[in-house]
Amino acid sequence: MTEAILTLNIGSSSVKASLRGAADDREEAIWSGVVGGVGVGARLETTKNGKRAAPDLKTDRAATERLFAEMRAEAPDVDVIAVGHRIVHGGAQFAAPVEIDEKVMNALKALSPLAPSHQPHNLMGVEAARAAFPRAAQIACFDTAFHRTTPAIERLFGLPRAYAEKGVIRYGFHGLSYAYIAGILPDFLGEAANGRVIVAHLGAGASLCAMRDRKSVATTMGYTALDGPPMSTRSGSIDPGVLLHLLEDEGMSARALSDLLYHRSGLLGVSGLSGDMKTLLESDDPHAAEAVDLFVYRVAREIGSLAAAIGGLDALVFTAGIGENAPEIRARVCALCAWLGVELDARANEQGARRISTPGARASAWAIPTDEEREIAREARRALAAR
Repeated sequence: MTEAILTLNIGSSSVKASLRGAADDREEAIWSGVVGGVGVGARLETTKNGKRAAPDLKTDRAATERLFAEMRAEAPDVDVIAVGHRIVHGGAQFAAPVEIDEKVMNALKALSPLAPSHQPHNLMGVEAARAAFPRAAQIACFDTAFHRTTPAIERLFGLPRAYAEKGVIRYGFHGLSYAYIAGILPDFLGEAANGRVIVAHLGAGASLCAMRDRKSVATTMGYTALDGPPMSTRSGSIDPGVLLHLLEDEGMSARALSDLLYHRSGLLGVSGLSGDMKTLLESDDPHAAEAVDLFVYRVAREIGSLAAAIGGLDALVFTAGIGENAPEIRARVCALCAWLGVELDARANEQGARRISTPGARASAWAIPTDEEREIAREARRALAAR
């Protein structure tokens, strides 16, 4: 039997799982599987059996258990000794991977209101994995942990200090993605990897992170995953006075407001058509075009803000679904960042090259795929080694 670590990355409508060797993080996955579109025409894909429809998978629990069954059938000679879980919010308490016991589980449940679209799904995965692999260690790997290196001033809101002391501070998210990119930056940038780098994680959820010495200095998400540029269905940054207006003058309940900000805003809200960037780019609807324009503008504006936080820009890295697969968005963002020294190589960008800037650009630009599952496995190994 081969000892392995199972990684589990559960979102609001998708479940990703992979098996990786327990001893060597350089190995490719032994097995991987994903269920997308949970509850709305689910699709299942696994290493050996490819893609197929899975209309019976209407909940994330059902999708998770199905992936476990597929894994056992396709990788029968593997012994799962640990399950690494992507946990979106670690709050002020968790700054590193940790084995999940009941005390930790209760603490993570208490953080669910700060990440309502993710944390409950993540913790469901822990419960499902406990039932399926009772002898395996359950390891929490946090999206917030990477940003614990940000200076104290970056974490503060302009609120009475008592709130900060209660944990109302900026945490930042997408940390597993940023940690992975930070780890491989030297492979692409060489010594420049330790310079002034901004990474744009642009997907259904979108954020950006400014790094020096491959450590987080500033990031666009804050107390929750709502801050920053507009996202697929999330509003992004918004004047708090607008929220007061919706509550007081429009009579909106807190629950309805939460639904609006998390599920009916962003690209979907502005376009009135879709939260999917590919759909919007292919549409002739002027509202779709405006939603794309807003996204590009706000991403570029955030890059300017983050450049101020790190004193300039040496490299700009695009990653995640939009960042890796939408050359038009990369080109438009780079054009707005020309003042920072970014010069796009249009051909390299269209061909999907890793370096997409001209050789003489003062600030280089890159498109580098992220791999959160590999980072989860690495962090799970570290937690096992520290037992």
